Amino acid sequence: MSKKIAVVLTDEFEDIEYTSPAQAFKEAGHELTVIETEKGKTVVGKHGEKVPVDASIDDVKPEDFDALLIPGGFSPDLLRADDRFVQFAKAFMDAKKPVFAICHGPQLLITAKALEGRKVTGYKSIQVDLEYAGAKFVDEEVVVCCNQLVTSRTPDDLPAFNRESLALLEK
Repeated sequence: MSKKIAVVLTDEFEDIEYTSPAQAFKEAGHELTVIETEKGKTVVGKHGEKVPVDASIDDVKPEDFDALLIPGGFSPDLLRADDRFVQFAKAFMDAKKPVFAICHGPQLLITAKALEGRKVTGYKSIQVDLEYAGAKFVDEEVVVCCNQLVTSRTPDDLPAFNRESLALLEK
């Protein structure tokens, strides 16, 4: 069954951490909506990937989606300065909807105060931040916590990240 996946993204995202899961989700028949502050804008990744924004954060509601993808790079750090994105991400966690966060993606969930007691992984430089947020950090290629949250460390982990994210969407 096709699922609607929200993707929160802004400039300086890690290109492949968007393009690889996006391709896997689309090939599996799922629909993605890229969300930023301004609909119609084009966001640009760290390596030049250009992605059109489908919707403004002001025009979407978490209940309109089945899952959330948070690619890494600098994007999550920029987004977490905006309370609208923090509350959007928190709503998915609170509703126990699938959330897929890779590399620096969990930074948005740290700011949403949504990781306490959760087993997670992420990029090495945010390990201490994750621990201070109350998460149990593990250094593994992919972690699935409570049949809801899928996290991975780096682009090298994308095959496992995509596999586990797709498996969660099938449930």
